[in-house]
Amino acid sequence: MTNTPPLLTPNAPTWMRYTLQAAAIYNIVWGAWVVLFPQSFFIWFGLPLLQYPAIWQAVGMIVGCYGIGYWLAAYDPVRHYPVILVGFLGKLFGPIGFIQQAYLGTLPLVFGLHNITNDLIWLIPFALILRFAYQATYTKKSVNASTLHKAAKL
Repeated sequence: MTNTPPLLTPNAPTWMRYTLQAAAIYNIVWGAWVVLFPQSFFIWFGLPLLQYPAIWQAVGMIVGCYGIGYWLAAYDPVRHYPVILVGFLGKLFGPIGFIQQAYLGTLPLVFGLHNITNDLIWLIPFALILRFAYQATYTKKSVNASTLHKAAKL
């Protein structure tokens, strides 16, 4: 038995693997930071400290688990598109929920800073990976890098 990782989906651009691995590392590090230092974000931005930091730590654990899923999905994004889809939806609905709460006045605007790095920067790459996976799974077309460039132009 060798120690080489499983192969990437044939014809899938390598940027997909690197993007998912970067997302994995980011999520695992961010999740660990929140679990180990739950008040630090609030201290840095002058927000009131959490009364129940365990709730925020649970968010960190969930985010870290997503990171593990992204790492595994990186080796075959077509096969593991459901993991990427769940992540995409979280990255879409997280900022929407923040905007709603900021509008209602229950969250200060500065709290939304974490939406930039946790969610918004990943939306387009995840959407392109999902588009590629959809084409590879549900169409008869051969999917390759040029197909992905066409998908990105929609």
